[in-house]
Amino acid sequence: MILYALYFGFASVALSQLLCLWRLVTGPSVGDRVLALDTMSINSVALIVLLNIWGGTQIYFEAALIIAMLGFVSTVAYCRFVLRRDIIE
Repeated sequence: MILYALYFGFASVALSQLLCLWRLVTGPSVGDRVLALDTMSINSVALIVLLNIWGGTQIYFEAALIIAMLGFVSTVAYCRFVLRRDIIE
């Protein structure tokens, strides 16, 4: 039963990743593109966690944590650049 849930999770996150990629390419504004990029980093973390659960290992949880932190910091930095045209004050 858990295997079917994992397959459903993989399929739904992969579909979400593809839809975010489409929004990143065709987004009408910069805000849409930033949001799509942030959502893609969250989806990457979800895929890594699902892969860990499927494999029964715990080796990549640190990588998922690092990707989550880098995704957050890069989103904040890009938003500050879009709003103020300067990252560091």
